[in-house]
Amino acid sequence: MKPLSGIRVLDLSRILAGPLAAMWMADLGAEVIKVERPGVGDETRRWGPPFVGSQSAYFLAVNRGKYGIALDLAATGGREALCHLIRESDVLIHNFLPGTADRLGLSYPELKELNPKLVYVSISGFPPGPYHERPGFDALIQAMGGLMAITGEGERPVKVGVAIVDILCAWAALAVTLAALLSRARSGEGEEIALSLMECSVAALANVGQAFLLTGEEPRRLGTAHPHIVPYQAFPTADGLLMVAVGTDGQFRALCHVLGRPELARDPRFAANPARVAHREELIPILEDVFRKRPRAEWVERLLAAGVPAGPVNSLSELFGDPGLVGGLLTEVEHPQLGRYPTVRCPLPQANPPSPLPPPLLGEHTRDILARLT
Repeated sequence: MKPLSGIRVLDLSRILAGPLAAMWMADLGAEVIKVERPGVGDETRRWGPPFVGSQSAYFLAVNRGKYGIALDLAATGGREALCHLIRESDVLIHNFLPGTADRLGLSYPELKELNPKLVYVSISGFPPGPYHERPGFDALIQAMGGLMAITGEGERPVKVGVAIVDILCAWAALAVTLAALLSRARSGEGEEIALSLMECSVAALANVGQAFLLTGEEPRRLGTAHPHIVPYQAFPTADGLLMVAVGTDGQFRALCHVLGRPELARDPRFAANPARVAHREELIPILEDVFRKRPRAEWVERLLAAGVPAGPVNSLSELFGDPGLVGGLLTEVEHPQLGRYPTVRCPLPQANPPSPLPPPLLGEHTRDILARLT
């Protein structure tokens, strides 16, 4: 039996953070019911290309494992049907704009009257305060929340290539839901939980944010390099980019031996990591010149044999073509319109095997779910 077997989740969220958290809950055994607006649905149904048939890759990525119903929550009948479902559910997740839940009669105090055991998770862009009323989108949060300040090279900030703040918030939503269900098992009471993308973004600054709080110094954008460890970055080789992650002085000595430059490890500018960080601009060009002389695969083999962490900077075709990296995470889904297609399951061990349900068509299960639960 999976950890969330017997738990029913109402997913009223859209886009990425809430739907992804709910999909992982489905893989952990929960029955997840996705609630969408009739004729409109989740915005990501239209976010593309790419589309496969009428289905967007974006929607398929984060809505597997769910039943789908369509309810007009602005209409009395839709709210009444949802309230029936709430009485029979354990968790509700939404990312309504601030004030929308109150306007729809779906605030936590109102729903607590219907179901005191309900775990109520709301996701917003910003925490309570002067920004709370603003809508939050991942790129905007990356910009305002510090991630762009440390991502990119030189004067050109870039965003992370996926909506990383939404994904971090999805993990937070999953964790806090599990914690709330554990608390409910002890107290018998549900609770309200408010998450924000901004708070998840700030928390993700981790060591870089801590360094600023201690020193007041703005960090540099270093591309693939690390602000506090050298050498810890990608290097061009004769045929592709190689990532080298030297975490200790011993590993640096081993690296120098493999490169045929053992004297570098004895140079007082480079012997210890703090010195290497201080003399980064002197060391890195030396290493680059050596790495360019041999193919990437040869460097990987030689460095790993010497105990130096290294690997290729993979394209997605290289990543998904390597069973050793993704073989255990890939699963196949049978879709009523698309047939079988590959996708990625929740990486938690308890989530395997994943839910077999495909992402629902808009309103696909409305009649069945309402007949069964209302």
